[in-house]
Amino acid sequence: MIHTEREADGLRQRVSLRSRITLLAAFCVGGAVALVSFGAYITVYRGLYQQIDDNLVERATALVNNTQVINESSTKIPEFFLELSDIKFDVINERGVSAINRPVVSPPIGPDELKVAAGVWTESFRTDTATDTRVLAVRFPFLSDTALVLAQPLESTKSTLGKLAVVLIVIGGSGIIVAALAGTAVARGSLRPVQRLTAATERVTRTGDLRPIPVAGDDELSRLTDSFNTMLGAVAESQERQRRLVADAGHELRTPLTSLRTNLELLLAAEAPGAPNLSAQDHADIQDDLRAQLDELTQLIGDLVELAREDAAPAVQEHVELLEVVEQALDRARRRASHVHFDVKLQPWHLVGHAASLERAVLNLLDNAVKFSPPGGTVRVELQPAGDGYAFLQVADAGPGITDDDLPHVFDRFYRSSEARTLPGSGLGLAIVKQAAERHGGSVFASRSADGGALMAMRLPGQPG
Repeated sequence: MIHTEREADGLRQRVSLRSRITLLAAFCVGGAVALVSFGAYITVYRGLYQQIDDNLVERATALVNNTQVINESSTKIPEFFLELSDIKFDVINERGVSAINRPVVSPPIGPDELKVAAGVWTESFRTDTATDTRVLAVRFPFLSDTALVLAQPLESTKSTLGKLAVVLIVIGGSGIIVAALAGTAVARGSLRPVQRLTAATERVTRTGDLRPIPVAGDDELSRLTDSFNTMLGAVAESQERQRRLVADAGHELRTPLTSLRTNLELLLAAEAPGAPNLSAQDHADIQDDLRAQLDELTQLIGDLVELAREDAAPAVQEHVELLEVVEQALDRARRRASHVHFDVKLQPWHLVGHAASLERAVLNLLDNAVKFSPPGGTVRVELQPAGDGYAFLQVADAGPGITDDDLPHVFDRFYRSSEARTLPGSGLGLAIVKQAAERHGGSVFASRSADGGALMAMRLPGQPG
């Protein structure tokens, strides 16, 4: 039993979609043709047999109502009986004996006809299979206890029905063949986009080529191709971001790793036998350099991990009160920056997004402002609705500001201005801000503040609180 089911599953898998469409079209048309043919055959069959019955009834009625029969002697056969040359006839008594005074080709006599002659029935119709005739018996009013029996052969009727059956079979078979051919043509044309999708999928799997598939038309399969091209574009963009991140990370990691290796080799060389000893001051300087380089490497790796997370859309979308997010980021920034003052003006604003991602972006803006602010400087933080379904979060410092050459690049990954190269950092903080804002349907801006420092802003959609 299990083996049979597996064979059936394998057969279903081997039958292509095109073949299934062709078989379905042929089956549907074949079923429709069969029903129509059956209906037509039954209609003609009943019509022909009804015509025979009506003809027999009409002739029988004409005979029993004819006055010539009344005037003729019962020992003579009426001349007009001879007009029934295409029909077998007889007048029989209740024992089945003919009452006609001339020899005739008697129709088949059975119990039904005897019952009519005996007066049990007034009329009977039947088909005699032995002689292949249609037999009618009616009461014969001119002789007591007799019945007029008429029988018409069915050879011509059955011949007509046989020819009709052949015609219907031929037409039905031709219709099925035409339907199968039409189904094959439709399937081939309809499945061509699916074949292109299949080929594209196999090409992507084999070569990694993410080129879009040409689209023709505007039907469902064309929209499926558009969706597949959109998916290919998203995959290509993701791969490009990954390649760019890996390339930039490799470039940025090379410098601290080289410095670490140099300092470690210097320490190991100083401990080798016969090597000159390092002074206590040199030894302390190298250790300080190692700590600073490890801190830089740790921050760089942490920022890379965070940026990689931001490259993917947040898994959880929730209702976010942006005012609370900014206040939490401010609490963390204040604990790390006691030498600056924060001037805060916030208005309620809520949106749908990822609270942790937004808090990380706000904290990066605050850390960037603190890093460039002089001791005792003021960092101004404002959250204000713009009146167009968006709100601006602005963070301004009183530092040296941003040059015109650096303004277009401050949110690029690993970009660091000439002033920032001497300060700790990985060059990824503002890139994370940009990524988070864009993930929430917003954007970022950089300019100069009223105090001459830098002004960083995030524009986020949402609604007032």
